[in-house]
Amino acid sequence: MYEQLEKSIREKVKISAEEFELCKTFFIPKKLRKKQTLLLEGDVCTYNAFIEKGILRSYATDEKGNEHVIQFAFEGWWISDLASFLQGSNSTHTIEAIEDSELLLLTYTAREDLMSKLPVFETYQRILLQNAFIAFQSRVNAALNSSAEEKYLKLTSAYPDIIARVPQHMIASFLGLTPETLSRVRKQISLRR
Repeated sequence: MYEQLEKSIREKVKISAEEFELCKTFFIPKKLRKKQTLLLEGDVCTYNAFIEKGILRSYATDEKGNEHVIQFAFEGWWISDLASFLQGSNSTHTIEAIEDSELLLLTYTAREDLMSKLPVFETYQRILLQNAFIAFQSRVNAALNSSAEEKYLKLTSAYPDIIARVPQHMIASFLGLTPETLSRVRKQISLRR
């Protein structure tokens, strides 16, 4: 069950087999069924979750009850409400499985212990945070400067299987579009092909 985690770590840092075996002992395996939540908005986020299999989404709900997808997380990705996880504050997000999923959970205490015992894991976490911040900046820039079509094409180019695995209304929400606008964009693209 730790194949994706090992692959993710090895892509970013050098870790010995012994170090990885130690690393595994800090994680809690967890299975989620489709539509089952890992975190509810308003609760404190007690886990940083690594996805071995499946897809999760993080979303916020506005005062009208509309869901706004903040993040999708596929195999090999991490998902959490990081502010809540690191500060112990109430979460502003709900995290839910889009597919049946297999996770590896890391508590705050376990993460701190793991980083102190394995400095290579701290380096790995730092690289992940750097990459996440770069991706966040890119997403904000795209939201401010890209057309609906450009946002959709960039998303589907980066994640070709997202269309088959994630419902269209969730993709629309992630892109900041209405489902109707996304449908029109998809139709325009298909007419040109």
